[in-house]
Amino acid sequence: MSKLAFNQPDLLSAIDAEPAEGLDQLDFGVIGFDAETAVTHYNAFESQAAGLSPQRVLGQPLFTLVAPCMNNFLVAQRFEDAAESGTALDDTIDYVLTLRMRPIKVKLRLLAGAQRGTRYVLVQRA
Repeated sequence: MSKLAFNQPDLLSAIDAEPAEGLDQLDFGVIGFDAETAVTHYNAFESQAAGLSPQRVLGQPLFTLVAPCMNNFLVAQRFEDAAESGTALDDTIDYVLTLRMRPIKVKLRLLAGAQRGTRYVLVQRA
């Protein structure tokens, strides 16, 4: 297993191929979700940083129960737009997380393939 980097090219393919144990070794958060926004991947880094156990998050709707602070045009809407148009998504944005914590500046990388089922929000904390 090679170490994946938050800003590496073609990261979507690499994350899709990485087993859960490998995702748990990363130094940034990985939240994967399906077309209905149910969380399918939640790595150890994100669990510890957000204070939410995988058992509490997996299977739950990302944008309404897990991270409603991302249910807006900057994050959730980009995934919807990409899905509707059948295009891939790979955007990195500066963001402020606010739910259940003091505001924290992060970088989010939004990844979705044109034909892939799993989409990802990657969270890099400073």
